[in-house]
Amino acid sequence: QVQLVESGGGSVQAGGSLRLSCQASGHIASNACMAWFRQAPGQAREGVTTIRDNGDTTYVDSVKGRFTISRDNAKNTLYLQMNSLKPEDTAMYYCAAAAGSYCPSREQGWYWGHGTQVTVSS
Repeated sequence: QVQLVESGGGSVQAGGSLRLSCQASGHIASNACMAWFRQAPGQAREGVTTIRDNGDTTYVDSVKGRFTISRDNAKNTLYLQMNSLKPEDTAMYYCAAAAGSYCPSREQGWYWGHGTQVTVSS
């Protein structure tokens, strides 16, 4: 069993910043690929960013240069620093963990948190 608990969401004005955290516990591999996804109302869930245990990261084009993913393996915590937020970043943000170092291409390969809401007003 893997538990993922997100925190740090909230409401900000455009141009502001938020830092999301995800506390992982349970039977999670120490080298697990970790990720942040988001889902806006009426839209499909999309992958935002991933990070592997070796530090390699990927970002969706819309957040490149604004968002930074990081992990603290000693604390079993994943972070997402979000700067220069835009109204189109408004969504429920989900932390996800893979079973191993490989980052799944499908949603079925991830463990999920319950999400934290981010709302950006113009």
